[in-house]
Amino acid sequence: MVTLAIDIGGTKLAAALIDSERHMHQRRELPTPASKTPDALRSALQTLVAPLIPHARQVAIASTGIIHEGTLLAINPQNLGGLLHFPLVSTLEMLSGLPVLAVNDAQAATWAEYHACQDETSDMVFITVSTGVGGGVVSGGTLLTGRGGLAGHFGHTLADPHGPRCGCGRIGCVEAIASGRGIAAAAKDDLAGCDAKSIFARAAEGHAQAQALITHSAHTLARLIADVKATTDCQRVVLGGSVGLASGYLAQVQTSLAQLPAVYQVAMSAAHYRHDAGLLGAALLAQGGHFVYQ
Repeated sequence: MVTLAIDIGGTKLAAALIDSERHMHQRRELPTPASKTPDALRSALQTLVAPLIPHARQVAIASTGIIHEGTLLAINPQNLGGLLHFPLVSTLEMLSGLPVLAVNDAQAATWAEYHACQDETSDMVFITVSTGVGGGVVSGGTLLTGRGGLAGHFGHTLADPHGPRCGCGRIGCVEAIASGRGIAAAAKDDLAGCDAKSIFARAAEGHAQAQALITHSAHTLARLIADVKATTDCQRVVLGGSVGLASGYLAQVQTSLAQLPAVYQVAMSAAHYRHDAGLLGAALLAQGGHFVYQ
């Protein structure tokens, strides 16, 4: 069965056809609309998927935010241009005329990455560091989503009680510090106004402040991983996202983690499916994968 997979992120929308052999075809991509209106997102999604719908039998969506009873609820509205509430499943049912499944994008990516390492572990955690920070947990071979869809939102755990205010409303969340948006927000002087991609480029050139911002992000993430290890006793942590997959970032996280006591150490690796993990994971779930509300 061919699945139309859609990935809704803070900076881009992606879609592709994925067959039962996990082969991806006709991948398309658009920027996430900057407008704060549901109409803008609906229009962008229609443009994105219209050429693919005739070839699909079902739709699988991986989206940033919390997915609860088919509705997209943005825990950090800034990551979707201020969008607070969007009837995701019903919108795609109307646009496609096909059955639709929707799940958080990091949870979907977790399921894809689990399939890449399931021969080695039945307990793993995926963390994505991108516009925001998210993640997912596979325990005993089962993806945990939570009854309200919140499971794995590691970016909204506390990193610094005196840190910056997060878009979710709390003070000092991991996301407010370690994410691409958090890195950019902390930039000063000649880096003020630069995005995370530019800051990584300046760091590669030896810019001291840029390097310090990235190191602070990596250190914050390492402390999060220690907390996750203590909470889940996972056997592996997989890192993804545009920041997580940036050159040298994983190594910095591993260096910071290695400075902590042995009980918090855990095997780490970069996402096998790179930036398409969300698309593939959503398709796998729609094609017969499973998750539980725990």
